[in-house]
Amino acid sequence: MFFARLRKDIAAAKRNDPAARSKFEIWLTYSGVHALSMHRWANRLHRMHLKLLARILSQWAKFRTGIEIHPAAKIAAGVFIDHGAGVVIGETAEVGEGTVIYQGVTLGGTGKEKGKRHPTIGKNVTISSGAKVLGGFKVGDGAKIGAGAVVLKEVPPYATVVGVPARVVRLGGEKVQDLMPEKEDPILKEVCALRERVFALEEQLRAREKEEKHEDL
Repeated sequence: MFFARLRKDIAAAKRNDPAARSKFEIWLTYSGVHALSMHRWANRLHRMHLKLLARILSQWAKFRTGIEIHPAAKIAAGVFIDHGAGVVIGETAEVGEGTVIYQGVTLGGTGKEKGKRHPTIGKNVTISSGAKVLGGFKVGDGAKIGAGAVVLKEVPPYATVVGVPARVVRLGGEKVQDLMPEKEDPILKEVCALRERVFALEEQLRAREKEEKHEDL
């Protein structure tokens, strides 16, 4: 079972990283693969109620790879953590097969929930560098989360979300209209009003000049 999952992790790295030259190189040098391998042992210890040993192993993995995964997190085989430095995956997080996670990603909680506090990531999701997914909601299969996005609510399948807080900009490859219009800028509104007033005064001035010329004639 362990080696079958390891093969899937290595295959995912080979599939998603164009710089990967061989599976042997991935096995020897890829910190994301190493972190996932150590997590699977830590998760097994956690399920055996050897929680202290599990935490010690997870902290050792963090020291070795720069990737922190709680022993209780559920991560499917075939996940790829690219580079991985600064990645944090919380206790109740779940990550589906085929998902790609880049450096600086956090799958965390907001600190307010109890129970299921961390996100459930579907299959074949892409989470770009620096993204933060915070809360016990689901990110649908095939979704894409932009770099630096802060996701605070559920993401539909095959949606692309960007921004802080994140909003859907594409759904199934099609652009969608932003459902949260920008707030009205009072300064811009005042400038527009002044411009309209200037135009009105210019029209009155031109009309007055025409009347004076007509009177002179």
